[in-house]
Amino acid sequence: MFSNYLIGLREGLEASLVVCILIAYLVKTGRRDALKPVWTGIAVAVGLALAFGCVLEFGSQELTFEAQEALGGSLSILAVCLVTWMVFWMRRTARHLKAELHGKLDAALAMGTGALVVTAFLAVGREGLETALFVWASVHAAGDGSPRPLLGVALGLATAVLLGWLFYRGALRINLAKFFTWTGALLVVVAAGVLAYGVHDLQEADLLPGLTHLAFDVSGAIPPDSWYGTLLKGVFNFQPDPTVLQVTVWLLYLVPTLVLFLAPVGFASGKGKVKEPDEQGSRPSKAPQA
Repeated sequence: MFSNYLIGLREGLEASLVVCILIAYLVKTGRRDALKPVWTGIAVAVGLALAFGCVLEFGSQELTFEAQEALGGSLSILAVCLVTWMVFWMRRTARHLKAELHGKLDAALAMGTGALVVTAFLAVGREGLETALFVWASVHAAGDGSPRPLLGVALGLATAVLLGWLFYRGALRINLAKFFTWTGALLVVVAAGVLAYGVHDLQEADLLPGLTHLAFDVSGAIPPDSWYGTLLKGVFNFQPDPTVLQVTVWLLYLVPTLVLFLAPVGFASGKGKVKEPDEQGSRPSKAPQA
């Protein structure tokens, strides 16, 4: 339930911040007449995300077992790819999100009502589709059939809406860069579990080998139906008897992704590097001026 709460909070807060920035900018610039098309675009985006989630859930029920496992595994891997891209993108752009949205909104205001609807739809729609896909993959990985995963998502989204409203009212000030860094790191851990379970689904569908080759089996020490087994399953998608391929994929994703994500911004691109001294150990001096 916690992992789904985190998904709802993280994704919902991104969408809430986008909405708050758009609405606040229109209000402060005296363009309240543009609020209606913006809300229209937001409503269409939310409706599309809900419809997408329903298609994933109910459409997959009509498939055979092998087809369900193949679909679930493929969409789990796709969801992990999208979420990984999202957390890295937000970490880079959190400080500049406001200015970026203001620029897009200015361009939309100049183009007319239709452009405003499209701008709001695209700004919120991407978050909604990512949320629907990742939530579906996470709930599918949990596989307990209880309403707790969806309850966790709902609570996370409700918290995100409340935080967004407090941001809009100016009653809450936090370091967004640090918030998205730490929640992003937790989300990477959750994504690693979803990825491993996606691999298991593809093994169940006979699309990947090694289903009978277990890395370990701690079912006796951590029974899946125990409270702590359920907790580990809900938070980290922990499986007491994973295959060798699942553990390998989990490690190959989690370790390098966390290292890159927690590295200083610009580390990978070489920005912020200190200039090396010359061979004599001293820095080159400026050329004498005439």
